[in-house]
Amino acid sequence: MLSAINVLGVGISPITMTMALDQIDQWVSRRDRQYVCVCTVATIMNCRRAEDLRQIVNRAGMRTPDGMPLVWLAHLRGHREVTRVYGPDLMLALMARSAARGYRHYLYGGGPGIAQRLARVMTGRFPGVSVVGAQSPPFAPLEELCTPDAAAAINGPNPDIVWVGIGNPKQERWMARMRPHLLAPVLIGVGAAFDFHTGQKPQAPRWMQRGGLEWLFRLFHEPRRLGRRYLVDNPWFLYEAALQTLGLKRFEIP
Repeated sequence: MLSAINVLGVGISPITMTMALDQIDQWVSRRDRQYVCVCTVATIMNCRRAEDLRQIVNRAGMRTPDGMPLVWLAHLRGHREVTRVYGPDLMLALMARSAARGYRHYLYGGGPGIAQRLARVMTGRFPGVSVVGAQSPPFAPLEELCTPDAAAAINGPNPDIVWVGIGNPKQERWMARMRPHLLAPVLIGVGAAFDFHTGQKPQAPRWMQRGGLEWLFRLFHEPRRLGRRYLVDNPWFLYEAALQTLGLKRFEIP
C-alpha cells in the first residue's frame, strides 16, 4: 500500500504519473489484485457523505490526485513532487506503455456502444495495444451488475487491466464488490474518460486543466447535472480543507 496524504479523511497517494505507471507495472507483473481510484474534489465530498464509500476509496491500492486542488494541497503539505494523475491521461499513458509490455485491456463502461468505440479509438491510436473485451453495461443497480455472470464475462478473455467508466461513486463501489471475483490484477475507475476519448463530451483545454478551472468548463456544458457538485461541494471542500490545514478540525483515515 502506498503512503497517503490525509485530505478530509481520504488518503490521497502522493505520486506523479510516472510513479503511478510504475506501480501498476509492478501489480501486473506480480499478479497482485488491486483497484485504483482517481480522486477529485467530488470524490472527497462523496466520501464525506457516505462512510462506506470512504472506506472503499481508502482500501484502494492507489488513490490518485486527479483534481488540481488535491495537487495543491499535497504541495502545501510538503510533497512538492506530486503532479496531477488525471484519469483520461492515465489511460492514454498506460495504453502507450502497454504496446511494448503486451498488457491486455478490458473496457467496461460508457453508454450504449461507447466501450466498443473506445476500443477502436485506442487500438487505432496505439498500434499493438490489445483490447480483449469491451462492454457497455446497462444502467442498473449494482446488484444487477455485480453477478457471477458479469465476472465470468470479464475473466473469459483474461485481461490484465480492467478500465471502469460508470461514474463516481458507482464505479468505486463496483470495483470493491467485483475485486474478489475478477482475475485481472488491476481495476481502474476513470469516470468520464470513456466519453472524453470517444468525443461524446468535450474536454477542457489544457490551460484550464492546469489552472484548476476544468470544473468551470464542465459546469458550462452540463449545468443541470453538475450544478450541485461544483456550486455546493467545491465551497464546502474549501471550507473544510482550510479547517484541516489550520488544525481546527481533524479527519481520521479509517
